[in-house]
Amino acid sequence: MENQFGTFTALLDHPVYVVTAAAGGDLAGCLAGFAGQCSIDPARFVVWISKANHTYGVAARSDALAVHLIPRDKHELAERFGGRSGDSVDKFEDVVWAPGPAGVPLLAEAEAWFVGRVLDRADWGDHVGFLLAPVSTRAPEATASLALHDVKDIDAGHPA
Repeated sequence: MENQFGTFTALLDHPVYVVTAAAGGDLAGCLAGFAGQCSIDPARFVVWISKANHTYGVAARSDALAVHLIPRDKHELAERFGGRSGDSVDKFEDVVWAPGPAGVPLLAEAEAWFVGRVLDRADWGDHVGFLLAPVSTRAPEATASLALHDVKDIDAGHPA
């Protein structure tokens, strides 16, 4: 049964996101593949962050998170946030960003983003879900962002 589920999920090609957080002077960010809108009215979005990920520790202390869509031609940005661990490198070094609402880093190279206030956290296995209420958004009319199959070559930067 588990093998069949893995085969099913391998068919999916949903967007990937760079999620950033700030708390107590600490900045963090990671590549997230588990995320999506979960309510229309009120607007709600949930993003799941691995407990093994450095970003989880900062996000757990954050009041808000930023969720970024990355352009298809910015694979190196996905590699930076998905293939390196914040435990050992500063992912924001040499990246253009500005503080957004609640101080969360907003990445200049992201084609679209929103900042969401953390309403709830739910432990669902090896990831924790962060329920977000959007408070600020930048979104163009059309976008071609990185999807799961575009980043399958990135080995996770956090420990397994």
